[in-house]
Amino acid sequence: MVILPELVLAAGALAIFLVSLSKTPSAQMAKAVAMVFGFATCVAALFAFQSQGSLFYGAYVVDQYSQLFKALIGSSLVLLLVFGQNLKGIDPDIRPEYYLFLLLSVLGLMMLVSSVELIAIFISLELSSFALYLLVPMRDDRTGSRAQMEAGMKYMLFGVMATGFMLYGMSLLFGLTGTTYLKDIIAFLAKGGLQPTVTVAVLLVLAGFFYKLAAFPLHFWVPDVYQGASNETAGFIATLPKFGAVALLIRFLTVPTGHTEFLIELMAILALCSMFYGNLSALMQKDVKRMLGFSGIAHAGFIILGLLALDRDGYGVAIYYIAGYVLMNLACFLVISNVSKEGENVTIEDCNGLYKRQPVLAFVLAVGLFGLAGIPPFVGFMGKFMILTSALRADHVLVVCLAAINTAIALYYYLSVVKAAYTAEPGERPQVDVHPAIQLTGVVLVLAIILLGALPARFIDFASTVVQNLY
Repeated sequence: MVILPELVLAAGALAIFLVSLSKTPSAQMAKAVAMVFGFATCVAALFAFQSQGSLFYGAYVVDQYSQLFKALIGSSLVLLLVFGQNLKGIDPDIRPEYYLFLLLSVLGLMMLVSSVELIAIFISLELSSFALYLLVPMRDDRTGSRAQMEAGMKYMLFGVMATGFMLYGMSLLFGLTGTTYLKDIIAFLAKGGLQPTVTVAVLLVLAGFFYKLAAFPLHFWVPDVYQGASNETAGFIATLPKFGAVALLIRFLTVPTGHTEFLIELMAILALCSMFYGNLSALMQKDVKRMLGFSGIAHAGFIILGLLALDRDGYGVAIYYIAGYVLMNLACFLVISNVSKEGENVTIEDCNGLYKRQPVLAFVLAVGLFGLAGIPPFVGFMGKFMILTSALRADHVLVVCLAAINTAIALYYYLSVVKAAYTAEPGERPQVDVHPAIQLTGVVLVLAIILLGALPARFIDFASTVVQNLY
């Protein structure tokens, strides 16, 4: 029961591997197996939610904190599999391998949120990352531009660089403390007499997770990878890995460095750089996926802002914000994946008159973008409001003012897409036909975005409580 979701995912990956070994691998069979095991993973994560335990000599801890993230990852996986079931941009011959690497990447993320030992963290992160590196170039090459190959190379090279930073930081922590277990590292450093090297080590480790979060200055891969990857792959990269990044950022921010003020000031600067770079760059974009990539960089800044307080309430709000952000991004990518006729990228002009061509998708897109823009009553507004309130309580007045300006900047490019969907005429663009299951998934996402925005207290209180148990 303790590792039931991980076991289900491993079984699913093995089943798809067996499907891929047949002489004529069936894309439909692979899809069916992936859907079954995706739903089973979500059910297993919810079923095992109360289970707790420690495995592998304490290197792998299953507690309420990790179970919360596993439930979020499992639920998001189901939504992603449902609306991305057509895989228009992936050649049918390699779809079994695509689903195999997708499930392995999710398995790595689930292992990552439970890992509390440096080597276990590294192995989990690499399992998740290397599977993703392979997903990006799997896009078919109808255009002949080979953009997916360029995107895959950039993603891998930046990932290797971030991993190098993280490993160097981990080696410093091991050298200073003589242990690779996080709880022992924290206990050793809590005794005092800390050297500046500890701060350097923690920052290097955090760099590895800033890369996953797409935060400044490890953000350069984002727009090209979003644009070059298939719509479904970009939707995956934009959502599920963020859970793992936030989970591990919170774990490592509990490590005492002796230079807390310096860490807070540096994180505030990185948060503002992420916001301004992301929002100002997004203003010029015509490709919706590329725009969402720059938007993701800006939202990474808000998440870092939530972590500035370095207390359980701030961490709880950050978890709430990332949960809302993933839901809103899934809503946008649901529309992109289904408006795209043959898996090509979607421009803002391609959304013209969407309210006439497919009213449900137009509504889902509007809700997702309104939420990302921070318009009430959606989860994006409540998340930003609580993060800014938390930062204001910690006397970061200038940071809050600059973050509020960024929220205003972001309104322009989000609403330009909504404007195209609801005020422009469709012209020669055809009707968009989607399966009722996809429409239902869109409605579920809309309800989740509204409910989480209207009733945030219970989720934030629970998230804050499980974070408190980490100390």
